[in-house]
Amino acid sequence: MAGGRIRATVLGFAGALAVFAVLFSVAGVDDLLSTLAGADRRLVALVLLATLGWLAAWGFSLRVVLDVLGVSLSVPQAFLVFTGAMFANNVTPFGQAGGEPITALLISRVADTEYEKGLAAIASVDTLNFVPSITIALVGVGYFVTEVALGTSRRLELALAAVGVLAVGVPALVYLGWQRRYQLESRVVGVLTPIIRRVARRLPRVPVPTVGGIERRINGFFRAIERVATNPRGLALALALSAVGWFCQMLGLWLAFQAIGNPIPLSVALFVVPIGAIAGVTPLPGGAGGIESVLVVLLVAAPLPGVTEAVALAAVVVFRGAVYWTPTVLGGLVTGIVGLRSRGSRT
Repeated sequence: MAGGRIRATVLGFAGALAVFAVLFSVAGVDDLLSTLAGADRRLVALVLLATLGWLAAWGFSLRVVLDVLGVSLSVPQAFLVFTGAMFANNVTPFGQAGGEPITALLISRVADTEYEKGLAAIASVDTLNFVPSITIALVGVGYFVTEVALGTSRRLELALAAVGVLAVGVPALVYLGWQRRYQLESRVVGVLTPIIRRVARRLPRVPVPTVGGIERRINGFFRAIERVATNPRGLALALALSAVGWFCQMLGLWLAFQAIGNPIPLSVALFVVPIGAIAGVTPLPGGAGGIESVLVVLLVAAPLPGVTEAVALAAVVVFRGAVYWTPTVLGGLVTGIVGLRSRGSRT
């Protein structure tokens, strides 16, 4: 199992490097390096500060959700645990889908709580983060279309249409899933139980869980999700913190363009960042390569003065360099320390 996960990660990073190689060749390596060399370091530092603001806001959102579930984390712990969550997302294929099980284990160890509560908490935060992203994107689209004639770019029209489809389609799917949550829970139990038992039989020193034990854990996960969804105060606060985090990311991209000396309207960052984040579901670890490609395509497609492929990629490198590597480094340290302490407590 571990070997398969390592192979998938290695292949994912190899794919990301291939995507970056194509991006750099299209933009022109010399132009890219010269643009980056002239970047204002003080503004680059502000991009890093905006990144820390994003991590803090979403870390506090995780703390609010855990509090609803009766799990206590201090403010520093919540920040560090969330950086660990982002580290897990950034080094596993399929982003959040691949990182959530690791994050749930991290939460359970730091907060000394059940695994399913940790999984329900991070799954709730990831789901709640979608709502303000699309809302802010719609605001950005509404403002941007008042300034630009959309007929100038077919790709931009498609991107803006995608925002509209997501704004309607995803909430509708969530609503349907909520209305049929008990049927969904029954199906999940039926599908996962034999898979979990089959995998456990192949793992050394891992006891095969009983059918009843698996069912209790899955039921616990769904009950935890239900507690979060039926707590209006917690939901409102978590959504507000999520919106703050998204705005910090968008501000980071806007500052990145300021840093390289080619400002763009903030309205562009408002809808480009959420659309780019959708590429995080690709098999590339943390969406590395995929997110950058989508951002560059959208920025070049928008009729922005002076934004060539090299300029767009330079700003995206500054922005994504902070957003990807800050939580990867910090979260990697947190995950490693928690793992060592957990191993020490078992010996």
